[in-house]
Amino acid sequence: MSLRHRKGRGAVSDREGRFAARPVEFDAEEAHERSLDSPDTELRAMRSRRIISSNSSPDVPFDRSINPYQGCEHGCIYCYARPSHSYLDLSPGLDFETKIFYKPDAAARLAEEWEKPGYECVPITLGANTDPYQPAERTTRLTRELLELFVAHSHPVSIITKGTLITRDLDLLGILARRNLCSVAISLPTMNRQLKRIMEPRVPSAAARLRAMEQLAAAEIPVSVLYAPLIPALNDDEIESVLEAAANAGARDAAYIFIRLPHEVKDIFKEWLQTHFPDRYARVMGLVREASGGRDYDNRFGIRQTGRGHYADLLGKRFRAACRRFGLDSGRLETALDCGRFDPPGQQQLGLF
Repeated sequence: MSLRHRKGRGAVSDREGRFAARPVEFDAEEAHERSLDSPDTELRAMRSRRIISSNSSPDVPFDRSINPYQGCEHGCIYCYARPSHSYLDLSPGLDFETKIFYKPDAAARLAEEWEKPGYECVPITLGANTDPYQPAERTTRLTRELLELFVAHSHPVSIITKGTLITRDLDLLGILARRNLCSVAISLPTMNRQLKRIMEPRVPSAAARLRAMEQLAAAEIPVSVLYAPLIPALNDDEIESVLEAAANAGARDAAYIFIRLPHEVKDIFKEWLQTHFPDRYARVMGLVREASGGRDYDNRFGIRQTGRGHYADLLGKRFRAACRRFGLDSGRLETALDCGRFDPPGQQQLGLF
């Protein structure tokens, strides 16, 4: 396995997933060529059997979500959704950020869900796993199609994104906001350009994300900042500066997530850390383990989002103090949205009979 930084990519290898059934072996010449390449992005259509995912975790502020994409070209090295590519017998490393699956029937499947008898209207989150405004959205427009459906039927929606393409949809988001039907959280874990370039290689700059927040706030769309992930000895020194910048850009609320390293993400992150920050490797992983009970990752509810122990407690206190200082509501990602306006598809037609 070749460990080498590819320009514009996050992962430094195409590490196999834990369910790999047919390991691929390359001869020495082909392996060398692959190590020099920056893989192209491939878009592949994927039919969705059911579009709404349910979540029972007490750690997150929503229980239903839609992911119009699987895989994400943003290439964030820390992304906890990377292991999903293992189920496709693809690498959670480079494949996750270069082989992007999209669901062209997402809006149609959503309308079908809403038409079912007994459907209960609760807010749906876009971007729980992969970014709904990643580069593929420019051409597929799946997220915009979904938002058009949310507008047409007055269904509440919350969005989590790093993508500044969200400003393209200010017209739809503005309509939803005036009906108290939407909120937006912008993820901003660093304003350090060099760190962002290798940690989130295809994500818009921090300055661009702050401008997007300003535009959302100016349009009276509720906007929050998500400081995620918080990584010891890499970006933990930016808590105050990021929250101040977000508050100045119009954010109302703020939340953070301690770095999560489930399944293959653990080794993918450690490969990246050894490649880019060999001098900090021991310090970073030592603090991660301190906040995870001596392990690389503690996946228990109530712990996995914030860590535990003295260091994790100190980070939480700093975060909450900075929120108070800059007038941000701590620990929230979304406002209470109106579920009473929902107008199910087909209701008018049914009323004729």
